[in-house]
Amino acid sequence: MAITAAMVKELRDSTGAGMMDAKKALTETEGNMDEAVDWLRTKGLAKAAKKSGRTAAEGLVAVHVEGGKGIAIEVNSETDFVGKNAEFQEMVGKIAYAAMGVADVDALKKADIGGKSVEDLITDKIATIGENMSLRRMSAIDGETVVSYVHNAATHGMGKIGVLVAMNGGDEGFGKQVAMHIAAVNPASLSEDDLDPAVVEKEKQVQMDIARESGKPEQVIEKMIIGRMKKYMSEVTLLNQSFVVNPDLTVGEAAKEAGATITGFVRLEVGEGIEVVKEDFAAEVAKAAKG
Repeated sequence: MAITAAMVKELRDSTGAGMMDAKKALTETEGNMDEAVDWLRTKGLAKAAKKSGRTAAEGLVAVHVEGGKGIAIEVNSETDFVGKNAEFQEMVGKIAYAAMGVADVDALKKADIGGKSVEDLITDKIATIGENMSLRRMSAIDGETVVSYVHNAATHGMGKIGVLVAMNGGDEGFGKQVAMHIAAVNPASLSEDDLDPAVVEKEKQVQMDIARESGKPEQVIEKMIIGRMKKYMSEVTLLNQSFVVNPDLTVGEAAKEAGATITGFVRLEVGEGIEVVKEDFAAEVAKAAKG
């Protein structure tokens, strides 16, 4: 019986198995879907399907720099223990290297590592390690100099927070200080020009509403808003933030003294923005009992 791409997709969707494994299962069972599922289960290759519904908000961020290009990726797992697993770390490292040759996370999922796509590699690892995992995101940056920093490192180039800083001029030591600042302070953008106008307008409106509660005249309120928005920019934009290494200077002023121009940055933190549903202990036990 001819094994079609649609059959392979159906089996993959129902079991979470890799593409080649699904095709082999169908070939071995002459296209019988139920038998193919059983074949995968006996080989331990259908475990991923049972894990796919679980929230993966732990894991690692990995950074890698080659010349004037840097990439950062986030690979999630269910528990922090997996982030310390050497097998998981090795996989994340390979994915980070593969990311240097692609444009975005969708292309990275299809990238080849040792004859398997990244997507299939992760599926295989779900089956062997026993936790849900996912390649969540990837960011890349270019510059004359790109410096990386990892906070709470689990191993070389991987940890809970990964930062890349691109700049012209300056030296790597200064770039590392800026990267550490970004890890700690988490700026929303490089400068005011890079902030989402909608975000700026919303903040301005909020400050105006607060100021109007004071009952002051509109002309006074307008002057108040100028000062409050300046303060807001000093809190959320990197170049206007007080430099953690020397609070007497802004990051922009420190860069000027160091002969550097910061052109961009990337900051990825494990699990950032993922909503984790908390269950009580009884619910967890009941869920575990059901498999």
